[in-house]
Amino acid sequence: MNVIELPTTPYPDSKAGTSGLRKTVPIFSQERFVENWLQGLFNSQPAPSDHPGLLVTGGDGRFFSDVAVQRVIKMAFANGFKHIIVGQNGILSTPCVSTLIRKRKADGGIILTASHNPGGPNADFGMKYNISTGAPAPEDVMEAQYVASQKLTTYKSLDHPDFDIQTIGTTNPFPGVTLEVIDSCEAYIAYMKEIFDFDLLKSLFNRKEFSFVFDALNGVTGPYAKQLFVKEFGCPESSLLQCTPLPDFGGLHPDPNQTYAKTLVDKMFIGKKGDGTAPVFGAACDGDGDRNMILGAHCFVNPADSLAIIVENAEECIPYFKGKDGKSGITGVSRSCPTAGCLDLVAAAKGLKCFEVPTGWKFFGNLMDAGLINICGEESFGTGSDHIREKDGLWAVLCWLSIIANESKKAYPGGDKVVSVKDIVMSYWKRHGRFFIQRYDYDGIEKAAANSVYDGIVQRLAGKTKEELLAVVGNDSIASCDVFNYEDPVTKAKSPNQGIRIYFTDGSRVVMRISGTSSSGATIRLYFEKYLKIADGDSVDKYDEDPALVLAPLVESIKKISKMQELTGRDAPSVIT
Repeated sequence: MNVIELPTTPYPDSKAGTSGLRKTVPIFSQERFVENWLQGLFNSQPAPSDHPGLLVTGGDGRFFSDVAVQRVIKMAFANGFKHIIVGQNGILSTPCVSTLIRKRKADGGIILTASHNPGGPNADFGMKYNISTGAPAPEDVMEAQYVASQKLTTYKSLDHPDFDIQTIGTTNPFPGVTLEVIDSCEAYIAYMKEIFDFDLLKSLFNRKEFSFVFDALNGVTGPYAKQLFVKEFGCPESSLLQCTPLPDFGGLHPDPNQTYAKTLVDKMFIGKKGDGTAPVFGAACDGDGDRNMILGAHCFVNPADSLAIIVENAEECIPYFKGKDGKSGITGVSRSCPTAGCLDLVAAAKGLKCFEVPTGWKFFGNLMDAGLINICGEESFGTGSDHIREKDGLWAVLCWLSIIANESKKAYPGGDKVVSVKDIVMSYWKRHGRFFIQRYDYDGIEKAAANSVYDGIVQRLAGKTKEELLAVVGNDSIASCDVFNYEDPVTKAKSPNQGIRIYFTDGSRVVMRISGTSSSGATIRLYFEKYLKIADGDSVDKYDEDPALVLAPLVESIKKISKMQELTGRDAPSVIT
């Protein structure tokens, strides 16, 4: 094995954000940029000679992945790793990487993805490190990586041709080292069979009135969807949309929301309500497979509602969560700060502890490892559990299919009818009330300007008494405002300044934060929520309104309070979800 050591100089603008390092392909294509990030990681971690030296790598197949995966393999071997597992052609979903790390007891994994960001020669690329638990590296690990990368004068690699990662199998390219190229789907599908009742799921697909559409947005979940839904459950391949992974996602923005997953949304809202034209169930996943969107016929399920409904139903229909000896199979739950409080209501009804954490899946990991929670989610279409340490898009889809199958089995035993997604959601609202929810994204704002806007609002509003707030904003409906400062209940690590929370006298809430997932510039996100409890005797249909109409007064109030248009120079947000 011919290890070479080559000179380099640091790149200051290479610090990881909320979930890894995301930049444009031209930036990653700079000489030594990838190598510096990797060498900083290897230098800041325990030497492979001190542990088994097993690394998992792969990604969503976006543009530049083929180049980056070879650099990962060569540099990992050069830095002492003895065994590398890579998906065939470098393809592995983010949930599958976490599965493999945990199942194979690997030291960690390097995921090549920019998640839901666009792909292509001038679009986004990303690199993320997951630790030995399968979780995204915590802040202290990535801070150590960045510090090490800024001290580099050389990096280690191999003087060797690119490795064959097309052929599935195990080879020993050098004495004492192993390269294992695996089927990208096999381990993940096998694990899903341990978690879910596949016979129950097959019974749903066998009901004549059940119809199904899944959209992979030309991302990594396409092959997994074919394996699951076509081969395992027997649904026609015509039910799958855009299920071939493409380096540029076919020009799509691979973010599963109502704006970008338009092909799916159009199919799910075809015809008129109740005429049977639209499919019963629809779902989409993002580029790397960790996010999900759930739809029914003429029904969009907000991610906060989706998380709460999964928690309410999981013990009854998902074997992984069924309790033993009269004890609950769910120990606790958690949501990110910007996620509306739907989960809190279900948790209270079930007697479960509910934790509020900052945005970023890494914050759930310690709670899971300590046994405090086992289902969690974020408003940004991310849902998951302690089966791995990542959010998991297809897992969430299988949860919903299990719920529909179970409810249909109870309502129509042995028949062909199915309970609709809308019926499940409306029944849940009837029990717990409804949160009306929207998110406004102000994209592409220069970072210094975004920080100035954020800091200005903190200075004007945070920590003020109600009387002081009234004097500042002239709005007596605002009750309080604070900055969310998080302390991990397990490690006691502090993560300050994780967003501004504005509370109103009617129970409404607005959260503002600066996103750390943009590849350039900054995104200011505003999250609006208003809760309405359904009174006894009221028809739930009374509360089935358009969130935009319900939230319009709150949105207008915040525009005045925050001075967003004045401060950002934007008349309107870039995206509303």
